[in-house]
Amino acid sequence: MFQNRAEALALALPAAIFATVVFLLPVAILLSEGFRAGSAWSLSAYADFFSQTLNRIVFLRTFRLGLEVTAVSAVIGYAAAFAIVNLPANGKGRMIGLVTLPLMISPVARTYAWIVILGRTGIVNQAITGLGLSAEPLRLLFTETAVFIGLLQLFLPLMILSLISALENMPKDAIPAARVLGANWFQVFWKVILPLTREGLVVGGTLVFTGSLTAYITPAVLGGSKVLMLETLMYQQVSVANDFVSASVIAFILIVMSFAANILLKRLATARNRR
Repeated sequence: MFQNRAEALALALPAAIFATVVFLLPVAILLSEGFRAGSAWSLSAYADFFSQTLNRIVFLRTFRLGLEVTAVSAVIGYAAAFAIVNLPANGKGRMIGLVTLPLMISPVARTYAWIVILGRTGIVNQAITGLGLSAEPLRLLFTETAVFIGLLQLFLPLMILSLISALENMPKDAIPAARVLGANWFQVFWKVILPLTREGLVVGGTLVFTGSLTAYITPAVLGGSKVLMLETLMYQQVSVANDFVSASVIAFILIVMSFAANILLKRLATARNRR
């Protein structure tokens, strides 16, 4: 397409400069705040951050919820994707459209809908009190369960779409061949489907885990100040305490966790493929 490499680099240079000035440079400046102690470089800000009990609790909660949302979305995603892939062409198109539809709706609207569902006068509490399971409405909002449900609903379509793409690229005769050779459905999934769709799982897992770590609206609305996550804590540090050093530390932690999750998923997929 290009006569030489220099021509291709010259065409890409304006976009690279724009991305560097608008995105990379501000992020680098923000992240550098966490490594400064006056005029010297230091890790004291990170030591101070993890020395506080609240920060450790928020860090572990964010990490745990990210893992839980990713694991549950993978289980539901495989079941949904496998069912969709085996539908006729017309049905498959409709179901993929339904899976994609929530992504076209603002996360703010999708999150506030859970207030109507999980509120004291919401559908869930009305059903619980109506069935006599509880004399009073339960407190469902501002709990880890509410945040988990909101994050799962928010990012599950990304996992399903990633797994649909991986399953469609899988050889059509792989599953029938395994069944003919005597494998049960668990063996088919563990030894055939999972290795052949590992790339889709890596992509979906990275998107879901990273999104769960960095989402702000859902934890802020459904968790509030009672269920702090790293992203809501970072907002408080900037807007309330005006502490950009702590915000820089949290931002760096989120970036490291996101990259670490992607690398770990790739290595696990590669190791399993070698076995």
